[in-house]
Amino acid sequence: MEPRNNTQVSEFLLLGLSEDPELQPLLYGLFLSTYLTTVLGNLLILLAIVSDPHLHTPMYFFLSNLSFVDIGFTSTSVPRMLVNIQTHSKAISYPGCIAQMCFLLFFAVLDDFILAAMAYDRLVAICHPLRYRAMTCPRRCVLMVLVSSVTSALHAVGQGFMVLRLTFCADVEIPHFICELNQVVHRACSDTLLNDVVIYFAAVLLALGPLAGILYSYSKIVSSLRAISSAQGRCKAFSTCASHLSVVSLFYCTGIGVYLSSAVTHNSHSMVTASVMYTVVTPMLNPFIYSLRNKDIKRALKRLLGSERRKPLAELRLDK
Repeated sequence: MEPRNNTQVSEFLLLGLSEDPELQPLLYGLFLSTYLTTVLGNLLILLAIVSDPHLHTPMYFFLSNLSFVDIGFTSTSVPRMLVNIQTHSKAISYPGCIAQMCFLLFFAVLDDFILAAMAYDRLVAICHPLRYRAMTCPRRCVLMVLVSSVTSALHAVGQGFMVLRLTFCADVEIPHFICELNQVVHRACSDTLLNDVVIYFAAVLLALGPLAGILYSYSKIVSSLRAISSAQGRCKAFSTCASHLSVVSLFYCTGIGVYLSSAVTHNSHSMVTASVMYTVVTPMLNPFIYSLRNKDIKRALKRLLGSERRKPLAELRLDK
């Protein structure tokens, strides 16, 4: 059969996590609760940072952007899957699939850059404390996020145009619950060599690049901590990095695990299951990681929820 032009393809079929009808209600309830927890948790972090003037610092500015990215990332993937389960349909329109793929790429790459910016913030705070305000001024922080957003958007749009040039056959089935870039490209009937080259080049540049920056930052941080004579001082300085390290490990380990499993096992089901970790579980855990280990965030959340009254001025002076 002659392959159809990509403009004639009206929809793709997302096969999802399981085709067992008995599991669909369980999956729906599980992912709905996970999605609501993710949105609520990250939204509370955002509101706590915005409402508390004490948290208007570079570290929390980047954290608020990370929460926004996590909301966008999970909102791009989970609601579509919930709709498909609810309507007992696996179909997603061709434009809808391309749009979802582009937004997933945008938020994933922006997540990388935000994590790298947070590592830079910790590097300056620990290694150059006297120059912290000058090196992390509001203008520079906003510029870092703006450049990261533009770069992520250009990458997502570029990959989208690369997919639009491909030709797809009829009844394209994607063994995933989202329109993931590799899965979409490898369902094309036309030659995908150029797409593969661009995908791997972008992955090295936009994924390993920020990771290299994070590793460099922490190598400098460890060197600075070794120069601190007091063990208590080292623990206190490193404790400010613990939450960020946890999020970085979770994000990169799950992401790398997905692509290693797809490259080694070629098992689509195991790859989809692993994808749930970085598309659904990681954005849900980030608010808990930061709120449980951060006294400032916990205090701001208590004030936001009205469970802690503001201290009188005299009491604040005594604290100082």
